[in-house]
Amino acid sequence: MNFNSPVWLLALIPVALLLLAYLVLQLRRKKYVAKFSNLQLLGSVAPKRPGWRRHLTFVLLVGGLAVLALGVAEPTADVRVPRDNATVILAIDVSLSMEATDVLPNRLEAAKTAAKTFVGLLPKRINLGVVSFAGTASLLVPPTLDRTAATRAVEGLQLRESTAIGEAIFTGLDAIAAFNQQTASEGGEPPPARIVLLSDGTNTVGREPLPEAVPAAQKAHVEVSTIAFGTDSGTVTNQGETIPVPSDKQTLAAIAAKTGGTFHTATSVEELKKVYDNIGSQIGYTTQNKIISWRFMVAGLLVLLVAGASSLLWAGRLI
Repeated sequence: MNFNSPVWLLALIPVALLLLAYLVLQLRRKKYVAKFSNLQLLGSVAPKRPGWRRHLTFVLLVGGLAVLALGVAEPTADVRVPRDNATVILAIDVSLSMEATDVLPNRLEAAKTAAKTFVGLLPKRINLGVVSFAGTASLLVPPTLDRTAATRAVEGLQLRESTAIGEAIFTGLDAIAAFNQQTASEGGEPPPARIVLLSDGTNTVGREPLPEAVPAAQKAHVEVSTIAFGTDSGTVTNQGETIPVPSDKQTLAAIAAKTGGTFHTATSVEELKKVYDNIGSQIGYTTQNKIISWRFMVAGLLVLLVAGASSLLWAGRLI
């Protein structure tokens, strides 16, 4: 935590002096009691005091003043705030391996359900585009605030042959670049962008993800968050032959790590929804350094109110 006006921290000095004076007063009071020879007589003539409770009241008073002094020094902290805008490309694998039923009813249908949840989760100010990929990658919906278009695109996904993860990333980058160019032509600043890529297989066609797509994403300063979908025991049946279709977690994790994104695994519908919730929370919010004086002011005033209330309750007076 930092302070924008640290000179106001000098206000802590009078608070510290007040505490020191109180301690000195208490020590002198003890010496006076010790000098009084007849302690029973002292107890009968001296007024009864609330004992430890008066110390607690004073501690609350000093604590409240100290917190207020910190507040006027304008403390700052990293605060999680909603993004003003952002661009997200949701890239979904529709290769034939997504027909595996290790995630019920099958991987693709589970992905559709979770993706629609993700669409509804994103704040309305974030532009969302949808890419589907198998042997090739297609931009189904360019970045837009229209959630209906994105939902319809997800609902209409169909299985196709092969897996082109690298092409999916390039298609997402092209969509982001086109959107940024349009934003710049309108006099606006290009918003931060991210690609969320869901796949269950190994790249089989097109440009390679790591040696080609990742450097392009790094150059464009676009993070790629990846989700390895399905289990290692997933299989599909083709012409009577059972074919294993485990997810390529190593490649997907490397893509995320090298671009600054996050990597997740999802082996069930519920887990996939949680993954999308987590990514949506990351995308929808950012961290900013903000002044949090109001927190200290509120806390300090509450402590002072408690100190005043305790003094009235136990001593019948404010001071």
